[in-house]
Amino acid sequence: MNGFEVIALGVGDTFSEDHHTASLLLSCEGFQLAIDCPDRYRGVLKKVSPVAGRRMLLEDIEHFFLTHVHGDHMNGLEGVAFYKRFAEGRRVKLHATAEVREVIWDQRLRAPMEQLWDGTRMRALGFDDYFDFAETPWQREFAIGPFEITLRRTKHHVPTAALLVRAFGKTFGYSSDTAFDPELIEFLSAADVIVHETNLGPAHTAYADLLTLPAPIRERMKLIHYPDGFDPKASEIACLSEGEVLVL
Repeated sequence: MNGFEVIALGVGDTFSEDHHTASLLLSCEGFQLAIDCPDRYRGVLKKVSPVAGRRMLLEDIEHFFLTHVHGDHMNGLEGVAFYKRFAEGRRVKLHATAEVREVIWDQRLRAPMEQLWDGTRMRALGFDDYFDFAETPWQREFAIGPFEITLRRTKHHVPTAALLVRAFGKTFGYSSDTAFDPELIEFLSAADVIVHETNLGPAHTAYADLLTLPAPIRERMKLIHYPDGFDPKASEIACLSEGEVLVL
């Protein structure tokens, strides 16, 4: 199908019993870009596929963008990279900011991925053996396939990127994890559809704060990353559901 689509793979937070953790898959004219990488990524794709009305396979996804290094947004990357290497014989095309690249190997992935048994001896592998990395700049437009993307840093515990994504004449905005930030809302307000998080704690956005936004913003907004106790049916702002396809 031609056009720009956003598929919700997960809508929950790191503690959720009811949902996969928040992640998205962007699709435009056959090109797919994964936004974040939750645990058991192949299983997530399989479970969500019937709801989305299409078969989604890891083999068809080459490009991953990581918003930040919290586990609920990147724990699946180890398994994805191993699968790409051993089952497909290729590397993950990984896109992220310099701040993510600075810590992702030495502080997150090195321990389980550096030493591998090849059948006769132990081998040492490095980040570049698994990943074809492209650094993404802050607040300057860059391209991944057909997508033109601009990043803005959010208010969160670790460096985290919100995105504006343009393709096919449409613009999509994603807050990623963030405390409530009117300046970020202004950045995202250029989008035709805004996906914004809501959760508990000072580094996340309270639902009550989102209710204070002007109606034209709220009407273009979908909520994600909500806790299990949050009732989407009672929400005055529309909530994403797993497998939902947004057609821009």
